[in-house]
Amino acid sequence: MPTVGVNRDLLFKALGRTYTDEEFDELCFEFGLELDEITSEKEIISREQGGTKAAGASDVILYKIDVPANRYDLLCLEGLVRGLQVFKNKLEAPRYRRVRPASGEPQKLVITKETAAVRPHAVAAVLRNITFTQERYDSFIELQEKLHQNICRKRSLVAIGTHDLDTISGPFTYTAKPPGDICFKPLNQTKEYTATQLMSLYKSDSHLKHYLHIIEDKPAYPVIYDSNGVVLSMPPIINGDHSKITLQTKNVFIECTATDMTKAKIVLDMMVTMFCEYCSQPFTVEEAEVVYPDGKTFLYPELPYRKEKLSSDFINRKVGINESTEKIAQLLTRMCLLSQATGVGDEIEVEIPPTRSDVIHACDIMEDAAIAYGFNNITRTTPRTYTVANQFPLNKLTELLRQDLAAAGFTEALNFALCSQEDIADKLGKKITETRAAHISNPKTAEFQVARTTLLPGLLKTIAANRKMPLPLKLFEVSDVVLKDETKDVGARNSRRFCAVYYNKSPGFEVIHGLLDRTMQLLEVKPARGEGYHIQAADDSIFFPGRCAEILVRGKSVGRLGVLHPDVVTRFELTMPCSALEMDIEPFLGLTAEALLTHDVPMQEVIKHKFPPTRDGSVQTPLPRPTSTKTLFGDVSTQAGLKALNDFLADKSYLEGFVASRADVAVFDAIPTPPPPTLCHLRRWYSHIKSFGAERGNLPSSKSQFVLPAAPLASANDDDGDDVDLFGSDDEAESAEAAKIKEQRLAEYTAKKANKPALVAKSSILLDVKPWDDETDMAKLEECVRSVGMDGLLWGKSKLVAVGYGIKKLQIGCVVEDDKVGTDLLEEAITGFEEYVQSVDVAAFNKI
Repeated sequence: MPTVGVNRDLLFKALGRTYTDEEFDELCFEFGLELDEITSEKEIISREQGGTKAAGASDVILYKIDVPANRYDLLCLEGLVRGLQVFKNKLEAPRYRRVRPASGEPQKLVITKETAAVRPHAVAAVLRNITFTQERYDSFIELQEKLHQNICRKRSLVAIGTHDLDTISGPFTYTAKPPGDICFKPLNQTKEYTATQLMSLYKSDSHLKHYLHIIEDKPAYPVIYDSNGVVLSMPPIINGDHSKITLQTKNVFIECTATDMTKAKIVLDMMVTMFCEYCSQPFTVEEAEVVYPDGKTFLYPELPYRKEKLSSDFINRKVGINESTEKIAQLLTRMCLLSQATGVGDEIEVEIPPTRSDVIHACDIMEDAAIAYGFNNITRTTPRTYTVANQFPLNKLTELLRQDLAAAGFTEALNFALCSQEDIADKLGKKITETRAAHISNPKTAEFQVARTTLLPGLLKTIAANRKMPLPLKLFEVSDVVLKDETKDVGARNSRRFCAVYYNKSPGFEVIHGLLDRTMQLLEVKPARGEGYHIQAADDSIFFPGRCAEILVRGKSVGRLGVLHPDVVTRFELTMPCSALEMDIEPFLGLTAEALLTHDVPMQEVIKHKFPPTRDGSVQTPLPRPTSTKTLFGDVSTQAGLKALNDFLADKSYLEGFVASRADVAVFDAIPTPPPPTLCHLRRWYSHIKSFGAERGNLPSSKSQFVLPAAPLASANDDDGDDVDLFGSDDEAESAEAAKIKEQRLAEYTAKKANKPALVAKSSILLDVKPWDDETDMAKLEECVRSVGMDGLLWGKSKLVAVGYGIKKLQIGCVVEDDKVGTDLLEEAITGFEEYVQSVDVAAFNKI
């Protein structure tokens, strides 16, 4: 997040009142900001460069405030004060207007076609009759720098130039010339330089050297001239000294050159809206005309106001509040988003000003409403739905495969997801149009032009870089490739692939084939046609003719293996034969309901079975619906039983463990009707178990019995009709006596447990206490340390340990009770003896 440093006194003067540090910190939090640090220029210099450098620095208090990275309107004192004043209802959000100059004709900036290869875009505006003070001037310059570092991406996207309009005359020309043809006196220099000389001069400049790379390799450099041939600036490096602004400047010409037109408009809007309040007509900006090489003319700044509509119900649901439409409109207005109810249902019309370029979606408006409402004012509620996090099934399968492939003797490699077109096409004997590759629109290097469509080139390049390693080289990779897919909203999709390569003096096809068999064994896919897997001959330009096979699983192709074609091997600068295997592993997530390799990975079934076979081959039978409503929680046909079950599920997702089981199904079936909404935990669990549908028969068995039998077990001898309880008691009184004894023993156990002293957590700490110098009285230092007494602290042995140059430190041990004494307390108490102790460090910390 960007940090804005503002003068505390100037800030309070602009806000119209004085705050304590705590009050202003609270105000920042309410507005969605954070007061990061309270410091001064002197303190900053002293901390960074030492006390001697800070001798003449200012002691004025500075507030360092963290602002969101997309809130460009808060990067200066003016925007910050304006936002806080509107937020506190002390000021209405100003209305920014673009006006024509009093003279009638606007300033004109003409762009030539030569700029197309360097920085093709430019926008401009004029701040007329502005009044600068030293503080306003400093803030103006600082805002430029903040924008350069933030949205301008260190001037690579946009560069801002500000000029004293009274020292230059339009129309202005934005063009590009060879560096040797550009000559002018740059800002704060005493003589003229050519552009070539400037690039050499600024290589040692701590500030400007970071921007030289943007244009130094270009054949022509961008430059702006006025009608008299005076150079205004050479963007994005430096302005000309002739047109620099001063405290006496009254009319400011602002130009922004850019490679991104949208960013240029935003930057220009921010510059003029933040400082137009100092013009003779506050909040007005004089327009400027920009003429493009094709003859098209545009007027800037645009200062666009746009309107969006959304419902108050949307904001209430997303934030978790229940406010009226009018109240929400008031909250948004406090965030400089002028809002009002339209009268059509709960619809709100929101006007977004030019200063709020960060608002691009309804969620941004909702976030502002939440800030204005106050995050601390949102009622804390229990989520209506509990979920249990699990690792993504595909990633879980990938991790398990990696472990077993490594155990098979192969070394894992991780390569870049981007590669060159040559890697996935020419070197593999294919045409780039056949690869379904996603292309990078503006690749920076030839190495990263497309997203890879196969893992094989990356592994072959890895082998080429490690040819001197002992043979054989056995590598594998399990990663994503990217393929074009018109059915996806982004036009492409990721596909998880597994690729392995064997490189040796002999092709080693049998090694790769064996690895395929091992992988299928781990995935519990049997080598058989139809329901299993098999390989069949295939042709592919990557592989040697007659040495390529297609991998078929359940009749569908999932990959290929074989011996690489010699031409492919040679193109990757390899000299020995190589075998490879590449296959898609995503289809294996749906082969079986459960596999040994992925026992805790949720699976989807490709072929729907009514009752799929278990691991041992037996067929699962449907779960009988319990005829009883009696459970361990009571009778679930009654309100009391349902409430008990609801309380039990308050902090649980399932009855047993962290996944659904047949215990959940049994209790679900025992509940005769859906529970009422008032029992939210039970209702949530009930809806979740109901969603399993036919899959409930596949859930793991329960460890305990939650549903009780409807009636006592029948007699062991039904033929003679005698109700004899073969395992029960013959004497009811005896049963009552046994129950009484059981209760007495439970009471005794409870009392005994209550009287048992609680365990006290203790820790052994070894402290290093360092003196100031070799003249410190170490005996006195130890006496001071041992004088520190606390409840739960026991000092132990100590010794002096040499540090160097005749200096020794005291190493002393102690035992503390964790609940009573912390290391922070000890360090604070010991460092209180400033005459003897320089610092205290924890050398060792062990739980007892």
